[in-house]
Amino acid sequence: QVQMVESGGALVQAGGSLRLSCTASGSNIDHYNVGWFRQAPGKEREGIACIDQSGGRMFYDDSVKGRFTISRDNNSHTKNTVYLQMNSLKPEDTGMYYCAADPLPGASPGSWCGAPEGGYWGQGTQVTVSS
Repeated sequence: QVQMVESGGALVQAGGSLRLSCTASGSNIDHYNVGWFRQAPGKEREGIACIDQSGGRMFYDDSVKGRFTISRDNNSHTKNTVYLQMNSLKPEDTGMYYCAADPLPGASPGSWCGAPEGGYWGQGTQVTVSS
């Protein structure tokens, strides 16, 4: 069973930066698409950034495009960490951030971000951006 653990969430001022990390245990995730999902207060969860197995294809929601960067550590022995670099943060970026791995082969990162079904999910890390 794959377990995903997010870290790096914090309270930050608008315009600031944070880097979130998502580390998997129980199995390597180097052959899974992985994504970051955000749930703002009172809103549905949305996929904001997803990356394919190789790290060569990424999908970004329009709300974060140009400010957030997703990457994965495919050079390490474990290949089990995915990052979300968040720059120029805005108050509307506030929410709980989850990472999730898609175990189904062949799907695009955009598909995983748009319609995540099943998969392996973490418990989330809170990001709060003050104005």
